[in-house]
Amino acid sequence: MTSRERFYECFYKIVNEKNNNSVYLSAVKYNEIVSEIKNVRSSGIKSNKAYRILKRYDLITIGEENKLILPLLEGNTNILYYITDENIYDVLHDVHLSIGHGGKHRMNAEVKKKYKNITQEAVPSIRVTWNDFDLLTTSPPSYKSPGLTVSIYLKFCESCQSKQKSKSKGLVIKPMVFSEMNSRCQVDLIDMESQGDGEFRFIMVYQDHLTKFVQLRPLKTKRAEEVAKHLIDIFCIFGAPMILQSDNGREFVNKIIEDLKEMWDTLKIVHGKPRHSQSQGSVERVNQDIQNMLITWMKTNNCKSWSEGLRFVQLMKNRAYHDGIKRSPYMAMFGTDVKIGLSSSLLPAEAVEKLTTEQELEEILQSVVTDYEQKDDHNVSDKERP
Repeated sequence: MTSRERFYECFYKIVNEKNNNSVYLSAVKYNEIVSEIKNVRSSGIKSNKAYRILKRYDLITIGEENKLILPLLEGNTNILYYITDENIYDVLHDVHLSIGHGGKHRMNAEVKKKYKNITQEAVPSIRVTWNDFDLLTTSPPSYKSPGLTVSIYLKFCESCQSKQKSKSKGLVIKPMVFSEMNSRCQVDLIDMESQGDGEFRFIMVYQDHLTKFVQLRPLKTKRAEEVAKHLIDIFCIFGAPMILQSDNGREFVNKIIEDLKEMWDTLKIVHGKPRHSQSQGSVERVNQDIQNMLITWMKTNNCKSWSEGLRFVQLMKNRAYHDGIKRSPYMAMFGTDVKIGLSSSLLPAEAVEKLTTEQELEEILQSVVTDYEQKDDHNVSDKERP
């Protein structure tokens, strides 16, 4: 069985055991709701059933397709789509890949930006019993609780299962908090000599402690001079921190600061404490997360060059939800979600795939606007009725 087939076998087993499932929509149920809304709009007659449907669903026309969405409240412009059961796996799969095989919290945060009826039963977790494990795994799990909470999708992702980590020990979970960006930043090196990529042997990881925004650079050596040159490029775009910290050693960061001073004589930075008690755990988790994301990116894209994957892993890392700051690093840095072309627009994926020109984009966006104008006029007339 494929991962998709195993996902749906378990998904439908759990959903069918529910006595009252009003969240998930089969294709038949989805089309029935669409037809009901269209009938109400054309006739103006609202039954009790229609009122219940209109309270929960709205209809938007994109091109020639009708899409169910959550009714928008006044002042809200964020469209949330309802999808059918048949499309849940595809949505989860696309989201999972876009955030670099991120975990349940990252997936849940990403899904909630665009979809309404993918609940925690699909992402991140559902409640299953021991008898359900014949669908999830070939061997009994090493957990004590019979009511184990697991993620259906993540359980069937081969890449995620292959990089399951043991429990971390002695790591500090609480992140450092600063009032301004660039108050304190950290630079560290990940040793990749055992997996050399041409001339590249190390990864430079630069992170701002406030926003958790990371920048990654492939390095040929671990000399402070080479690190300093890459830092200058970052500083000339984002500005320089007051405190530069590195867990590669005090002498290492002092040498970097000296080289930075030679390249930029007006720049003044002081070194931070190595192995800082409040940040060491965060740094180790970041480095491990980057390596895991890089491995899965290389496997997914059938690419052996990790230096090519760094730029994509950097974007995945910065767009993913961060538990410590309760938002993505990109949002914390720039105040908005990252844009990935039309895939991050209000349009559904199937509509985006058909677009090739700006004119086609303008036409489909205009159809959305027109559809909402007609809906608003219809609502006004309803309110004016005695």
